[in-house]
Amino acid sequence: MTDYVPIDCDQHSVLELLAMRRVPVTLEGVDEQGEACRLQGVVCDVVTRDGGEYLVLACADRRISTRLDRISVLLGGHDDVLWRQKNGNHD
Repeated sequence: MTDYVPIDCDQHSVLELLAMRRVPVTLEGVDEQGEACRLQGVVCDVVTRDGGEYLVLACADRRISTRLDRISVLLGGHDDVLWRQKNGNHD
């Protein structure tokens, strides 16, 4: 059993588009321990595994996967909001 909360289909489509375009972003959200996190990288993929969906970022010399329901916002250049969580988990 997992505590994953699926995101809205329209929001999922936006994430897939960001991955197809390899958009550089700043991700703000919470990690597995519930601590605030901020990562910078290029959106590479959206994957499903272990009962959840994950955004994959290429960060420096590694790839980092973050569960979609733990992401609050994705910021582009000049801190423009490219994507924001709709389900209220992080507002």
